[in-house]
Amino acid sequence: MKQVIFHIDVNSAFLSWEAVYRLKHLNGTLDLRTIPSAVGGDVTKRHGIILAKSIPAKKYGIKTGQSVIEARQKCPELLLVPPNYNLYQRSSHSFIQILQKYSPAVEQYSIDEAFMDMTGLEGIYGSPEDTAYTLKEEIHRELGFTVNIGVADNKILAKMASDFRKPNQVHVLWQKEIPSKMWHLPVNELFFVGRATFNKLKNLGIQTIGELAAADSQVLKSHMGKQGEVIWAFANGIDVSAVEAVPPPNKGYGNSTTIAFDVMDQETANLVLLSLAETLAPRLRADGVRIGVVAVGIRDCDFRYYSHQLTLPAATNITEEIFLAASKAFLEVWDGTPIRHLGIHTDHVTAESSRQLSLFPARDYEKLERLDQAVDAIRKRYGNDALQRASFIESAKQPQAGFIDHMSGGISREKRTVDYTKQEIS
Repeated sequence: MKQVIFHIDVNSAFLSWEAVYRLKHLNGTLDLRTIPSAVGGDVTKRHGIILAKSIPAKKYGIKTGQSVIEARQKCPELLLVPPNYNLYQRSSHSFIQILQKYSPAVEQYSIDEAFMDMTGLEGIYGSPEDTAYTLKEEIHRELGFTVNIGVADNKILAKMASDFRKPNQVHVLWQKEIPSKMWHLPVNELFFVGRATFNKLKNLGIQTIGELAAADSQVLKSHMGKQGEVIWAFANGIDVSAVEAVPPPNKGYGNSTTIAFDVMDQETANLVLLSLAETLAPRLRADGVRIGVVAVGIRDCDFRYYSHQLTLPAATNITEEIFLAASKAFLEVWDGTPIRHLGIHTDHVTAESSRQLSLFPARDYEKLERLDQAVDAIRKRYGNDALQRASFIESAKQPQAGFIDHMSGGISREKRTVDYTKQEIS
């Protein structure tokens, strides 16, 4: 039976979801998608980058990931709207629900894209291409935003197809069509070929996907290791990975934050690390896992990045223990340069529920585990601000030192929701 895979990608997701919300729920009349507009972070909090842009904004050379300041220089009339991740999560959930009506095998690849295994469903829905158009129109009719859908024999070809001309398109890329539809494209348009890989390929005289497909895979491996073999296979349309409706277990957990001010002392850095541990550790407990390695990543005011890790004596999911390890790792590596970004990353994940016993335990770990479980339950029921450590309350009394959210990292508080009473809706 011929395998049929869909890749569905929301067009300008964050901007589209914001545009639809304003039109359908806030009585707006201006569609953000029709004017130069973008979703961008708060420059004053060092989150000032473009997260999504409209097609009219793209014509000015505005790109995702560039600074808001640079974007405004390119397009002074650019309409900037703040991020709203609660809205994005709700929109993403509704998007995935529609996909699951068509197939039980849906793999959410990111917040705004997914793979579907449609193999053997032609008897129910008709041809794959017709089904893709039906699905695309239903998403637009029910949710108000558009998607691109790639239809192919496997995941890599489906993803490549969905990236062809946008927006609101269906593209088919079967194996036999690779030479005519894919090989003429620049090699940097191939999935998994980033800037560094592109430069290596260019030095090897490889400019197109077709030239990569025709190259000797062993030569590529000798220059780029395993990645050379992977991209050679992708260029030839080879991908044996399955659509995974149930995501695989995490191999590591991490959390980081960009601080709105330069951190210049150990005490403040410890508060930031504690706030990161407060959001990271509950994820471990929720997934029923523990970690054996804690690493701290530092980006200083000169944008230099470095990290240091420690192996724990026993795997843990205790907030305080993770924080203390992170604090120790930080002290061992920090050179005193002012810091703008801190992160905690973990490794050696295990599902072991018991803790290795010690003859002389430094702490009552069983008591700490019960305390964490109680805190998790209270915060789940009453919100994250229902309980916070006294050290953050004391810090809040000294605003001149800079505010630190007691549960920071990942998606910051100001990005999670928007006060629309302070927004101009037209």
